[in-house]
Amino acid sequence: MAYRSQYDHLVHIESHDALRLYELIPNVVWVFDLDKHGWWWGNSAAVQFWGLDSLQELIDKDLSGDTQGARDRTLQTFELAVRDGLSVDPWTTYPNGKPKTLLMMHRAVLLGPDRHRGIIAYINEQVNMGEQPENLLLMEAMRYTRVPATTFTLEGDPVVENPAATDAYNYLHEQPLAEDGCAFVTRFADPAQGRDCLQRVQAGEEGRWDCIMQTATGPRRHSLDIRRTRHPLNGDFLFLVVEYDFTELYDALDEVEAARARLHDIAMKDALTGVHSLHYMQEAAKTEMAHAARHQHTLWLMFIDLDGFKAINDGLGHQAGDEVLCEAARRLQAVIRTEDLLARIGGDEFVVLLADGSSEADTASVAQRMLDTLGQPLHVAAGQARVSASIGIARFPEDGADLEALLKAADAAMYRVKKDGKNGFAFVC
Repeated sequence: MAYRSQYDHLVHIESHDALRLYELIPNVVWVFDLDKHGWWWGNSAAVQFWGLDSLQELIDKDLSGDTQGARDRTLQTFELAVRDGLSVDPWTTYPNGKPKTLLMMHRAVLLGPDRHRGIIAYINEQVNMGEQPENLLLMEAMRYTRVPATTFTLEGDPVVENPAATDAYNYLHEQPLAEDGCAFVTRFADPAQGRDCLQRVQAGEEGRWDCIMQTATGPRRHSLDIRRTRHPLNGDFLFLVVEYDFTELYDALDEVEAARARLHDIAMKDALTGVHSLHYMQEAAKTEMAHAARHQHTLWLMFIDLDGFKAINDGLGHQAGDEVLCEAARRLQAVIRTEDLLARIGGDEFVVLLADGSSEADTASVAQRMLDTLGQPLHVAAGQARVSASIGIARFPEDGADLEALLKAADAAMYRVKKDGKNGFAFVC
């Protein structure tokens, strides 16, 4: 497998002969081939480190049992070394089945005639992690967990990141940093939010914050769990960021909220005419009446029943009837003010609640304009139709202390109009 473009700037080690000088170094040095996932070479100290007798045994060492996480970790180390020239981080190895944690340096190279990806590993020093195995387990957990985890300096520069973090943010390594930026801030979709988060951490805050992060797969909603910590080797203050992706959960909640809004619209609007529903009128009237009662204002409620609507349904069909209802609603809405409320409460019945500031004379004038506009011919697909209206008018609070009482009083006044020949209006006696 050849890598001639992305990695053509790396040193190409063609054969083992080029590494003979490393035999003079007493420290452990080995070369690992990523593309065959095995050792390519090691000096005598490396062979001894693994408890083997020859270089060939090291090259032939069976690594088929390595987990995908271990392979990802090696690839991450290679990419970091490509980017930075030299990577330095702790590794846990298992010579003779016993864990050893080492501070290792890595350089990225190309190996052999096929130019395989490789890393030269130098053991800088063995790290004393104490007798407690929990420290080793913690390092292994961060390495292999599937959620992004990164330790940063207080300036926002990454120290160690696990493969999940590399996968999420490796694309940022190829982009130049802003003059006042840092690697931590570049991960945020909103740099201002990233700078604010960094300032809070620098001030000593810890916590969990929900942010939009700009990952390799696009913007994602992450919950960042940020904790202060210290470098295990030099004691410098660092902060650990573990990121939990809740994008699907947020999307599901957004869908629930949108569905709730749609249901609310269905409940608050008449599906046919688009004007308010009775449910909306009931809710809005409570507020209007409470305000009017506090300020001793008068409200007027108009109960409107279309005359001749049944004949249109029977003669021209229900489609024509629906068209008539929609046009009647449009005409009624055009007569009243924007602060007045119009609702269809069922069949051919509408209700209007006139807001504060209407006198009895004003209300009578509105009712007459309603009769005039509704009396004009209505053009429907099936032909021309005509309706009129009977309107009963009740006054708050004299004719009722709530909407139910006002509707009952206005309905009775409307029926008086019906008995008197229709196409008119009457106030509650």
